[in-house]
Amino acid sequence: MPAVRGDGMRGLAVFISDIRNCKSKEAEIKRINKELANIRSKFKGDKTLDGYQKKKYVCKLLFIFLLGHDIDFGHMEAVNLLSSNKYSEKQIGYLFISVLVNTNSDLIKLIIQSIKNDLQSRNPIHVNLALQCIANIGSKDMAEAFGTEIPKLLVSGDTMDVVKQSAALCLLRLFRKCPEIIPGGEWTSRIIHLLNDPHMGVVTAATSLIDALVKKNPEEYKGCVTLAVARLSRIVTASYTDLQDYTYYFVPAPWLSVKLLRLLQNYTPPSEEPGVRGRLSECLETIFNKAQEPPKSKKVQHSNAKNAVLFEAISLIIHNDSEPNLLVRACNQLGQFLSNRETNLRYLALESMCHLATSEFSHEAVKKHQEVVILSMKMEKDVSVRQQAVDLLYAMCDKTNAEEIVQEMLAYLETADYSIREEMVLKVAILSEKYATDFTWYVDVILNLIRIAGDYVSEEVWYRVIQIVINRDEVQGYAAKTVFEALQAPTCHENMVKVGGYILGEFGNLIAGDTRSSPQVQFELLHSKYHLCSAATRALLLSTYIKLVNLFPEIKNRVQEVFRADSNLRSADVELQQRASEYLQLSIVASSDVLATVLEEMPAFPERESSILAVLKKKKPGRIPDDVKESKSPQPSITPAPVINNSINSNNSSADLLGLSTPPGTNATTGNGLLDVLGDLYSTPKKSPITVQQNNIKKFLFKNNGVLFENDLIQIGVKSEFRQNLGRIGLFYGNKTQSAIQNVHPELHWTDLHKLNVQMKPMEPVLEAGAQIQQMLTAECIEDFADAPSMSVSFLYNNVPQKISMKLPLTLNKFFEPTEMNGESFFARWKNLGGEQQRAQKIFKAQGAIDIPATRTKLAGFGMQLLDGIDPNPDNFVCAGIVHTRVQQVGCLMRLEPNKQAQMFRLTVRSSKETVSQEICNLLADQF
Repeated sequence: MPAVRGDGMRGLAVFISDIRNCKSKEAEIKRINKELANIRSKFKGDKTLDGYQKKKYVCKLLFIFLLGHDIDFGHMEAVNLLSSNKYSEKQIGYLFISVLVNTNSDLIKLIIQSIKNDLQSRNPIHVNLALQCIANIGSKDMAEAFGTEIPKLLVSGDTMDVVKQSAALCLLRLFRKCPEIIPGGEWTSRIIHLLNDPHMGVVTAATSLIDALVKKNPEEYKGCVTLAVARLSRIVTASYTDLQDYTYYFVPAPWLSVKLLRLLQNYTPPSEEPGVRGRLSECLETIFNKAQEPPKSKKVQHSNAKNAVLFEAISLIIHNDSEPNLLVRACNQLGQFLSNRETNLRYLALESMCHLATSEFSHEAVKKHQEVVILSMKMEKDVSVRQQAVDLLYAMCDKTNAEEIVQEMLAYLETADYSIREEMVLKVAILSEKYATDFTWYVDVILNLIRIAGDYVSEEVWYRVIQIVINRDEVQGYAAKTVFEALQAPTCHENMVKVGGYILGEFGNLIAGDTRSSPQVQFELLHSKYHLCSAATRALLLSTYIKLVNLFPEIKNRVQEVFRADSNLRSADVELQQRASEYLQLSIVASSDVLATVLEEMPAFPERESSILAVLKKKKPGRIPDDVKESKSPQPSITPAPVINNSINSNNSSADLLGLSTPPGTNATTGNGLLDVLGDLYSTPKKSPITVQQNNIKKFLFKNNGVLFENDLIQIGVKSEFRQNLGRIGLFYGNKTQSAIQNVHPELHWTDLHKLNVQMKPMEPVLEAGAQIQQMLTAECIEDFADAPSMSVSFLYNNVPQKISMKLPLTLNKFFEPTEMNGESFFARWKNLGGEQQRAQKIFKAQGAIDIPATRTKLAGFGMQLLDGIDPNPDNFVCAGIVHTRVQQVGCLMRLEPNKQAQMFRLTVRSSKETVSQEICNLLADQF
C-alpha cells in the first residue's frame, strides 16, 4: 500500500484510521459497507472523477480486499488508471489488477492492450510496471500475449539495464508457467551472453533465468559454463572496494556468487576445456582462502554472506567429486564449524559432511571428526542438529568403526528424541547387518534394539533378523539361546515375543538339551506372554506351539490343552479360533511323519536388497547415501511401499501398501493386507483377492489411501495428503506376475488445468516381477472444479499390449479445511447463505438400513468438521469447512437429515459460491 504523504490521500488515511479504531468485528463490517456504498455511488454517479480520486477509491478497495472482504466492482476504474501518465496512478492500477483481476475476466483484453502500450513506451518506469504486472499475474494468456516481446526487450542493445533486469525475471516467471515461451536457436547464445553484461543486476537476474532453462535443456545451454566460471572468477578475485554497489558487508556480490555456483552444479566438471576447469579450481581455492581470513566485520551479516558462498562452493565440489585436494580441504573447513557457537553453521557443516563421507577421496578425512560428531549427537540442544549428527555417523561408518558407532548409537537411543528414534533403529539395524563379521554380534544388536526401543522397531527389522538367522546355520543356536534369555525379563516388548516365538519354533531343539531351557520351560515361558499380546502375535504363538509339538512330542498334551481353551476355540477373533481348531485336529490325527512334513523347517530365503535399507532410502530421499559395498549377508527382503510425507509410523501402517512382499519362488496369495514372507503358518489371515472396479472412485471421497485398481497382472494403490489448496499423491504400481512388465506409460487426461493443475512426475518404464514402484503426482486447486481427473496406464505383458483407465481420487472435497463453529455462528452463517444461488439440495434413498455411526464415520473422512450439539435433532449431521483454492477461499456448510422411517436422506449444502455448493452436493448424494 503506497505511503500517505501529507494530505495526499487524506480520505484513505481517515478510512484506515476508522477501521483500526473499530471495537468489534460488527463495527468494522458496518464501516466497510458504508464505504463500499459510497465508492459504488461515486463510480456510478460521478462521471467527472479525476485520476487522483479514482486512485484514492481504488486504494480503499484494495485495503478492504486485503482485510478479507470480497470486491466485485471497481475493476474498470482500475483499468482506466493504466492509461494515466502519472506514476502513482498507474502503479495503483497495476497493483489492483495484479491482486484482484481474474485471468478469465472480460477485462483481460483491455488490460493486455494497456500493458502492450506501456511495453512500447520510452519511459523505463512504465515498462517496468508493465513487466512486473505480467510477472505477478503470470498466466498462460500473459505468456501467449507477450512471449515474443519480452525476449526482444531482454536482449536488445537499446534496453536500459533496469528494464533488462525486470524482463529477465518476468521471462523466468512466464517460463515456469509456459516452458515453450523461450525461443531457441540464435536466442540461446544471446541469452547466455547476458552473463557478460557489465551491469551486475542484469547478470543476477539472467543467472536465475539461465539456471531454470538449463534444468529443462542442459545440452542447448551448456555454453553458459565458460561464461559462468569467468564471471565467478572476476567476482571472487575482486576486493570489496571493486564492486561497491554490489558488496554486502565486505563480501563482493554474494547472491550472484551463490547463483553462479548453483548454475555450475547442473553440469559435470568441464573436462573438455582444461583452462576452464583450472580457472574454476582457482575460484574454489580463493573462496577457501578468503574463508580463512580474519573477519572484516564482527556483524553477523558479514559471516552469513561469506559462509553462504563457502557452503555453495562446497556443494559444487561435492557435486563434481573429482578433486581430492578440494574435497579434503572442504572436509577440514567443515570440521572447524562443528564446534562453532552458531547452531545453523553446525547443522550445515554436518549436512555437507554427510555428502563428503560418500566420496572415496574424502571418506577418511570425515572419519577424523568421529569423536566430535558423537559428542554432537549426545550433547546438542537442537534436535535437528542431533538428527544430522546421526546421519553423518551412519554415512561415515565402515568396517573399521562400525562396532564403535553402533554401540554409541545404541547407548544414545535410550534417551534419544522420540522424533528420531525410528530412523535411528533403521540405521543401527542396517549398519549391524552390513558390517557384521560375527553374526552373533548382529543378533545381540537387534535384540538390544527391541529391548531399548521396541515401539520403534518396524516389521522390516524383526523380519530381517529372522531371515538372517534362518539363512545362517552357525548363528541359529546362539539366536535361540539369546532370545530365550531375553524373554525371561520381567517386562518384554511384544516384538521380542514375536522374534522369540518364531526362532524358538524353528530352532528351540538346539537349546533343549539344557534343563534350564527344556521343551516344557520354553513352552511355558512363551505362553506366559500369550495373554498380554495382540491377536496377531497370539496367532503367531499358536503356530509356534504346533511347531513345538513337532519338535518335542512330550509336550503335546499341554499344548493341546491350550488349543482346547475356550479363550481360543471360542475366541471372538476368527483367525485365533480357526488356528486353534485346525492345529488341535492336526496334532490329534496326523502321524509323526506327516506332522514333520507339514511343519518342516523354513527354507533359506532368496538373496535380495535389504528391505530395511529400502525403507530408510524412502524415509530420507536424497539424504541417505547408497551403499558403496555390498553386505556379505543374504539379502532377502520385504519390498516396502514408499510413503509421501517424510515421517513413517511403521507401528500403525502397513509396510507394504500393495502386499507384494512375497519373495520370488514362493506361493503368493494376493490380498489387501501385508503378505508375510515368513511363511503361511506365521502369517496373519490372507484375504481373498479384491478386484477394484475402474470407476469405483466414490470410496476415496472418504479416505486418502487404498487400492485404486487391481486385476490379475497389476495392482495400483494410492496414498495421498492434502494441505489447503495443495496435494501430493503417491501411486504405487505393483507387478503381481512372475514376469517383468514393460513400457509402463501412465498418461493424464485432464483439460481443466486452469482450475486444477495436476503434474505427474516420470517413472521407470519397467516393472520387475513381484516389484513395486512409486510415482508422485502434485495437485494445486486454482479454482473450484467438477468431476475428477482421469488417467490411463498402458504397458506390455508378454509382448501383449494392455491398457487400464481409471479416475484419480482428486475431488473438490480433498481441499477442505475443517472449521469449528458454535451453534450461534453456524445458524447465522446458514441464514446468510440462504439465497437460491448459494445452496444445493438433494433428497435420495438410503442404500440400506440407515446406520448412524457408519454415516458419521464417512462424513468425518469427507474433510469437513462434524459439529456436535448444533442441530436440535440429534440424528442430523451438521458440518462446516473451507474449500481452499489459489483464487479464493469458499466457506461451506452442510446439513444431512436422515429419515429412518422412510429410509431417505435430505442433503443441503450452502456456500458463498453456487458451483461449490452444487459440486459438494453431487459428491455426497447417494453415498449413504
